[in-house]
Amino acid sequence: MLCGGRSSEHEVSLASGAGVRAGLAQAGHGVVGVEIGRDGTWRVDGEEVELCAGRGLLDADVVFPVLHGPFGEDGTVQGLLECLDVAYVGAGVLASAVCMDKVVFKHLMAHAGLPQVDYRGVEHREWRDDPDGALAELAALGLPVFVKPARLGSSVGIVRVADRDELGDAVAQALAHDERAIVEAAASGTEVECSVIGHTGSPEASVPGEIVVPERDWYDYEAKYTPGGMELIVPARISEAARARVRELATRAFTLAGCEGLARVDFFVDGEDVLLNELNTIPGFTATSVFGKLFEASSVPYAELLDRLVRLGVERHEAERAYRH
Repeated sequence: MLCGGRSSEHEVSLASGAGVRAGLAQAGHGVVGVEIGRDGTWRVDGEEVELCAGRGLLDADVVFPVLHGPFGEDGTVQGLLECLDVAYVGAGVLASAVCMDKVVFKHLMAHAGLPQVDYRGVEHREWRDDPDGALAELAALGLPVFVKPARLGSSVGIVRVADRDELGDAVAQALAHDERAIVEAAASGTEVECSVIGHTGSPEASVPGEIVVPERDWYDYEAKYTPGGMELIVPARISEAARARVRELATRAFTLAGCEGLARVDFFVDGEDVLLNELNTIPGFTATSVFGKLFEASSVPYAELLDRLVRLGVERHEAERAYRH
């Protein structure tokens, strides 16, 4: 099990890793915890781990990456695990990279015709050379908007902008985190999340759940990771038709992106209208995290869910080894 990492979500990853480690042990698995430091060093019980291409990792049957954000959720660690030739849980290199980049992911979903929140991407070069032109294009989104770094997770660096005079500063702040930012129109309706497990060709969606954030305007970092910061209502208080549509779009997005293993897919639902927001390939596994709670409500207990995920990782590794390179 890998946790920690170099990103700003290091502490969240450690908390998620503790939850996964306990769940895997409960499911009967022996677990070796590898903590990746903020400097990128891999250690087990304080001792540095030697990585050798083609030699696997610590004789593990399968690796469970519980890493959020850059250097863990973006395809980099997945590529390293491929070089080590070890089975691992979750999306591969390409799907991880695509889903980590919110602009690229939304472009892919738009090409397939999936309904989404309106958005615009802003490149650092574009902002440096012509900020007024970029702001003029963003005006088409209206207000309020959400400004985000394109390749961070867990609401890190996100700003809600309701005043046109504040938009420039918000974009500059997002671009301080990443060379690409995304600006999204505010969506009305209920925030709904749906968990998915399985292989690309046969994903299984959970019961959708509704996110309620007391005394906050939106589902920010504090709401996600502070006990009591949000309430999850399962099933979501939307129509049966809307629930079915959420599950359909969740599995379609999972398949279109080439995901494997697991994902959490986020939506906005207004009446019968369902808009896809984003897909997270390594969702949180802390005590307040939605991914496991949705499958628990779908009659898949936490330990069983983790057991299924590691088995999916082994199955994919064995299938990919059958191909000649």
